[in-house]
Amino acid sequence: MALLKVKFNQKKRVKLAQGLWLMNWFSVFAGILVFSMGLFLKIELRKRSEVMDNSESHFVPNSLILMGILSCAFNGFAGKICYDSLDPAKFAKWKPLLKPYLALCCVFNVLIFFVALLCFLMRGSLDSTLAQGLKNGMKFYRDTDTPGRCFMKKTIDMLQIEFKCCGNNGYKDWFEIQWISNRYLDFSSKEVKDRIKSNVDGRYLVDGVPFSCCNPSSPRPCIQYQVTNNSAHYSYDYQTEELNLWRRGCREALLNYYSGMMSSMGAVILLVWLFEMSVMVGLRLLHTSLESITNPEDPECESEGWVLENSLKDTFKSALENLKKLGKFNQVEAGAEGAEGEEGGKTPAITTVS
Repeated sequence: MALLKVKFNQKKRVKLAQGLWLMNWFSVFAGILVFSMGLFLKIELRKRSEVMDNSESHFVPNSLILMGILSCAFNGFAGKICYDSLDPAKFAKWKPLLKPYLALCCVFNVLIFFVALLCFLMRGSLDSTLAQGLKNGMKFYRDTDTPGRCFMKKTIDMLQIEFKCCGNNGYKDWFEIQWISNRYLDFSSKEVKDRIKSNVDGRYLVDGVPFSCCNPSSPRPCIQYQVTNNSAHYSYDYQTEELNLWRRGCREALLNYYSGMMSSMGAVILLVWLFEMSVMVGLRLLHTSLESITNPEDPECESEGWVLENSLKDTFKSALENLKKLGKFNQVEAGAEGAEGEEGGKTPAITTVS
């Protein structure tokens, strides 16, 4: 029994063709939207590539760009087919191409669904990428005189100001690295000498943070040095009082920013996928309804259209059998080639008569 079997007359076939033509052009605009989202995501990732690990991949935005281009091409072609289907003479040239085209549409819809899932599942890989990238970026914060790293201080400061964050996981991350360049340290000072000597690696570590960690909304002037020293500041307790520094780490801030963006994109792509599936089903109904016309000379006669010629179970079994036959055919061909090789390798015996 055919799946989604529908009876059509000429009026219904014309309405279906016209509706599909319109839907395909909507799908072209949807493809442009997917392409634009991929381009936007790629630009956003490149903007902050300095604070992302080198293993960070642009696979998702590249996939969105590719799906957008393919969507425009596939749906533009389908729109032309639907338009020509109103004229039997024009539609005749498309008949041999429809089955391969519908098979390609199935593959395309599987791919676009896979890309939509990737948008939701990318959070884990992005988390590790940002964690390592921000850690490296903070290490290079002080290298304002080193070629290739002199921009890192500005990048980190602008990032902390824009996203209202501090450090990788929090402001205490700055306590573990030397973020002040040696050129701004007075090595004749006892305090500087003592701090460097007290550290095994010879680094100048302080319980302070860069100015970009300061919260401008705080009524108190920013306490960015001696953050953990209560006696250094009047009426201050860093353990109980709400600090005037950003509490949230930049990894969390960036992760939420990109995850929210990609989740929204994933939802849009799922809607596009549903729309593409409906277009493909409609095109299949149009194709089968035109092919099943019993009298081509009478365009007003009734016909039947279906999505699958047999039930879903029977179609699946038929596909498995075809795959098995294809596998056996390949084995027979390989065996025949091996037998020919063995026969060709044999040399006829030569008998000499003395």
